[in-house]
Amino acid sequence: MTLPSAHKLYAVIEGTWPAAAKQALGPWTIRLDDSGSSRVSAATAEQPFAEPDVAAAEVAMREAGQTPLFMIRQDDAALDTMLAGRGYDIKDPVNMYAAPVAAIATQRPPPVTTFEVWPQLAVQAEIWAEGGINAGRLAVMDRARHPKTTVLGRLNDRPAGTVFAGIAGDCAMIHALEVKPCFRRRGLAQHMTQAVAFWAQVKGAAYLTLVTTVDNAAANALYSSLGMTVVGQYHYRSLTE
Repeated sequence: MTLPSAHKLYAVIEGTWPAAAKQALGPWTIRLDDSGSSRVSAATAEQPFAEPDVAAAEVAMREAGQTPLFMIRQDDAALDTMLAGRGYDIKDPVNMYAAPVAAIATQRPPPVTTFEVWPQLAVQAEIWAEGGINAGRLAVMDRARHPKTTVLGRLNDRPAGTVFAGIAGDCAMIHALEVKPCFRRRGLAQHMTQAVAFWAQVKGAAYLTLVTTVDNAAANALYSSLGMTVVGQYHYRSLTE
């Protein structure tokens, strides 16, 4: 089975983690969102561009109350170089992972360890808040189209973790996986990932996908150990103001 390409996963990110608003501006898609999530606040190049086009995008983002931010995808080397020359710093290099759903949905989590929940519960919002996932990001989950779900993870009969997942096309994508610090390194992230895979399988998705920052060693080790493959990378360029 051929895994989805990087370009396909860009669309899956868009479909499962949508911005509050988007506008076309010359060669750009400008994303507008007050959640603080880079995925829904970054501009992307959709057509050939020149230096003045970058300045126009900067103006549009500033007028919307956002710091200029661009997503650098595969084949965006010219944009990356131009932004570096304008003083933009690299932000959050990201790995994109994929695997066949059937390869992850092999063993169900232990009983009463994971529960599919929609809409999310207050206790899940509390876990996300402890991990820095704010109300703005919960709003992103709310406006994502179905199919979507959250998984509540429990250990020792206590709420211990949570994750959001959505489906776009034939790909399920995991977002915002969070485990309370006192419950980490006990396998819960793996259990929640597997629970999402079983949910995705029932919904007819062919692939399980996700993104995580390159410097998140624990997450990269987990997804690699599950047999997931890095199918692409991207990063952001941000302008310090």
